[in-house]
Amino acid sequence: MRVVHTEAALLNAVALTKAEAKAAFGNDTVYMEKYLDNPRHIEFQVLADTHGHAIHLGERDCSLQRRHQKVMEESPSPALNNDARAKIGETVARAMRELKYLSAGTVEFLYENGEFYFIEMNTRIQVEHPVTEEVTGIDIVKEQIRIAAGEELGYDQKDIQFQKASIECRINAEDPFNNFQPCPGLIDFLCVPGGHGVRVDTHVYAGYVIPPHYDSMIAKLICYGRDRRTALDRMSRALDEFMIRGIKTTIPLHKLILKDPNFRRGRYSTAFVERLLAASQPLVPPKPEETD
Repeated sequence: MRVVHTEAALLNAVALTKAEAKAAFGNDTVYMEKYLDNPRHIEFQVLADTHGHAIHLGERDCSLQRRHQKVMEESPSPALNNDARAKIGETVARAMRELKYLSAGTVEFLYENGEFYFIEMNTRIQVEHPVTEEVTGIDIVKEQIRIAAGEELGYDQKDIQFQKASIECRINAEDPFNNFQPCPGLIDFLCVPGGHGVRVDTHVYAGYVIPPHYDSMIAKLICYGRDRRTALDRMSRALDEFMIRGIKTTIPLHKLILKDPNFRRGRYSTAFVERLLAASQPLVPPKPEETD
């Protein structure tokens, strides 16, 4: 992907993109789309069965990203009101019915100045599905299996209630203050948080070795509550209690985000993490010099 701001830069950008695409994929087709300077990344969870029923389970705000990869997700989005949520949600559900889509899925958008711009649809369960599960009380994995077995959805759109707030932190084995450098290695100590409103999904344990040729995500920390403030406060406590030794993780970045006043007010976009890290660099302690 290349961003072009002027007509003069267009021809060169197209030529370079075509050459790279041809070498990487054997296909040099290029397309252009509108570039949004400061958007939110918002996605809607859907369920559709073999009986013609399709519903949405609300949205997740996935704007907190690094290198176009999600770092944190929350639901509901602080950027949407009930009318906007209902309008785009119904549009998405209607599209699933008309397309005769089957199973769980996620429809993703960029959102800026009150307008939604379609990105893609993921026809599968996504990493951040627990956020929606905690807000709606619906086990999405279970529903996907029921749909695959030919069963009918047990509820209509009017049955779906959004009475909680939830947030997820992706705990990655990376150094967020060193260009997100991967940090494989031995986990020699692990203590995960718990308590009411706290959920941890992970496969690692003390003594586990993170291999170098694998996805860097080692855990998902999900916190929920009756409102956004409660969920955020629980997340702050849970991050303080989440202890991993032997490797570097993104937990310090999550703590930094949770303390930011703009994030606490729900004011952020896909550029937020990059700007936050740039502003915090002087606060990051220098690495000790190596000695013989």
